[in-house]
Amino acid sequence: MEYGFKEYKKAEIKRNHLNLGQVREDGRSYQVNSLYLEKDGKPWIGIMGEFHFVRYPRSDWEMELAKMKAGGITTVAFYVFWIYHEEIEGQYDFTGDRDLRYFVELCQKLGLTVMLRIGPWAHGEVRNGGFPDWLLKKGYKLRTNDAGYLECVRGWYSKIYEQVQGLFFKDGGPIIGIQIENELVDQCEHLGKLKEIAVSIGFDVPIWTVTGWDRLYGAKFPVKEFLPVFGGYVDAPWLDHTKQLPPSHHFTFNTIRNDAAIGVDLINETDDEGWRLPYEDYPFATCELGSGLPTSYIRRPYVAPMDAYALSLVKLGCGNNLVGYYMYHGGTNKLGALSTLHESKATGYPNDYAILNYDFMTCIGQYGQVRDQYKLCNLLHMFINDFGDILAPMEHVGSQTFVEADDADSLRYAMRTDGHSGFVFINHHQRSLKLNDVKNVVIDTGSVKFPQFDVQGDVAFILPFNLSFAKHNIEYATAQLLCKYDNTLFFAAVPGVKPEYSVDGKVIAVDDSTNVSHNQVGDLTIVTIPWEVALYLRKVDGKVFVERKINKEICHTNLMIEDSVYIPELDYPEEFSVCGGKELQCKKLSVDSPDGLVSINMEFDVAQIIADGKLVADCYYYGKPWEVPASLIYGKETYMVYTPVNKEIYMDYDENLQ
Repeated sequence: MEYGFKEYKKAEIKRNHLNLGQVREDGRSYQVNSLYLEKDGKPWIGIMGEFHFVRYPRSDWEMELAKMKAGGITTVAFYVFWIYHEEIEGQYDFTGDRDLRYFVELCQKLGLTVMLRIGPWAHGEVRNGGFPDWLLKKGYKLRTNDAGYLECVRGWYSKIYEQVQGLFFKDGGPIIGIQIENELVDQCEHLGKLKEIAVSIGFDVPIWTVTGWDRLYGAKFPVKEFLPVFGGYVDAPWLDHTKQLPPSHHFTFNTIRNDAAIGVDLINETDDEGWRLPYEDYPFATCELGSGLPTSYIRRPYVAPMDAYALSLVKLGCGNNLVGYYMYHGGTNKLGALSTLHESKATGYPNDYAILNYDFMTCIGQYGQVRDQYKLCNLLHMFINDFGDILAPMEHVGSQTFVEADDADSLRYAMRTDGHSGFVFINHHQRSLKLNDVKNVVIDTGSVKFPQFDVQGDVAFILPFNLSFAKHNIEYATAQLLCKYDNTLFFAAVPGVKPEYSVDGKVIAVDDSTNVSHNQVGDLTIVTIPWEVALYLRKVDGKVFVERKINKEICHTNLMIEDSVYIPELDYPEEFSVCGGKELQCKKLSVDSPDGLVSINMEFDVAQIIADGKLVADCYYYGKPWEVPASLIYGKETYMVYTPVNKEIYMDYDENLQ
């Protein structure tokens, strides 16, 4: 069956209509037009990964940033949590694991740029959204233009500025952007005031952002002062119910940017005050694509690797021109001097989260584990980093018939094109719904007709057409384009699809996709790599290599578990215990080496590890073994305190489906 597309209509690109962008004296620049961002005068798609340095040991920052870079991340985003740095009023702490300046300098050392999210309110599953308790007690109207509150904000922003002064893009530093506030949807004047304060202090970057979601007609903000950024998650652990969610539209080629406005930004309707966010003035940019999720007490969804990969691929196909993940790297909450620092019902949130655990089930875990979504998403990242200048100006064109999320039979596809060349995006993955195979697919872009293939299994992929490279024209390829090196193109063989290329009118068929193959057309080399091998392909600083699998395997230390007859006393207040004392059970733990991780293959509801009387790790069980560093246990009197499985909570991990 042939699958065509809607009519391509070239959009008018607006330039110089926003108070964004910056050109340095040396000619380096970042600019923002209505369709894409530009770096040094060329179209550019940044790949942004969230990593909260305060949730990770300083001694390991450089290694973890290197992992992010190897996974294709180009920009590191992070909140600066107020409560972490000024828990006690007037007592600032930017030392050790809280050393903001050192972290930014490490990013620069590794060639990574920085998106600084300065709040003052952040959320981030942190106590009070990051506000210190002392601020709440002052009686100010927070997150408004209350004079007392703004004075406190000015003081906080000034302290951040002291830490990062001289590290902005204009100074030759890595900080290219700043996000003001977070998820503030109806305070336009306040957002403008916050930027005004930041600028008056000295913050100066080419890209200023605000989150654009959570309001029916789009967040209200000064439209010329910010780039709105969006997100998408595959489940919602913040909900207060235990029902399974319906199939998510995030796995369809739905171009709606705002989760709270399904269908609204396709029409010209406005609210009672005449407000509608002018989406057409901004490139589609994301800051919170859910490559993972936290587990709350009542909802514990499992984010499969294909959930993260397909989500990102679909948004890219819908026109996303700034790829931002939240979180890309997990971590561990700290215990404050006055309280725990996690989000909970006790601090006014709808659900409890773990005291320490901020693993997020994401690309890189709480203890540096490299997960399968890291490997899958890197397939996209290599492609974006090498071909983003071609892709960015291309516009989304939808399929002739839109496919809804609950449709298990129809082909889900879209393309991005300039009217002649482009990329076809196909997604055959839907969270919580098994999709049926689609046979005898023939894609017709209007300028190129692909050979017939089947779409089967749990797959998602991107196919190029009319790609000009090294003075050759690749009319089509039925393999996923990964990256380039000199006159060589690297492709991954898509599971179930026979790799075939048409180059300058010559058809090249790869009969064996289980091994690496090389095909030559003149001075052009096409390398086809099996999908499982491509998961270990890396391109770092211009070099292409396959990372040895052994380097990615988790080293596990033998764990001994003994029954225990008593519960050890803890050195933090009882009310902070998520176990709550209900049917509390205890086992004694020991290891024979401090190296690697231990895997706890037990079912439970909530568990905490107590070493020498201190809480060192905790977990809300979501169906998979719990991994913790052996170093937390080695040489200490260690106990695991836990409650039995609770069948009343929501948990969707199914080992048979993985």
